[in-house]
Amino acid sequence: MLGLKLPTDPRWVNIVEKNIEEILTDHAFCEQKATSTAISLIVSFPEYTELIQEMVALVKEEISHFKMVHDKILERGWVLGRDRRDDYVIELVKFFPKGGSRTTQLVHRLLYAALIEARSCERFRLLSEELKDKELADFYRNLMVSEANHYTMFLGFARQYGNKKEVDAKWQQLLEYEAKIISNLGTSEKVHG
Repeated sequence: MLGLKLPTDPRWVNIVEKNIEEILTDHAFCEQKATSTAISLIVSFPEYTELIQEMVALVKEEISHFKMVHDKILERGWVLGRDRRDDYVIELVKFFPKGGSRTTQLVHRLLYAALIEARSCERFRLLSEELKDKELADFYRNLMVSEANHYTMFLGFARQYGNKKEVDAKWQQLLEYEAKIISNLGTSEKVHG
């Protein structure tokens, strides 16, 4: 369903289980960045009314996810640490050239967002199936569904606002590029690491 070209090695969950505090901190900041992305799309592309409506709803949902993850951190007696560098996203956003028309810029941003959500969904599925901590496994199962919805929403908007054939070709190229990035990751307790 997600179209990812390279699945995450399930052994990544073993790395995560050794440091739950780290994955929760990284996850909290991922939710914060997702909120920020939705706000940025509202600010950058206000003329796309349907997109704006969905992004307003997404801001509310993502910030509520941030709170849920932050609550998990507090319940365990921890404090939210500092934001971590996200090498996955840093590398991913190098794929499309800068510039182009406003529509091209929008489509590229939507495709990046779709792929980040797809990979998060895939990782959350693994956590929901493999974590020994059943409470946390259930937590990630519920979030996995949201991530899948976000992925399809972003990809749908990219196809709606761009030329569908071109968007689909770019999506496939981006998926291939992402597989190369992910092949070098999966060794740390990060949502995309």
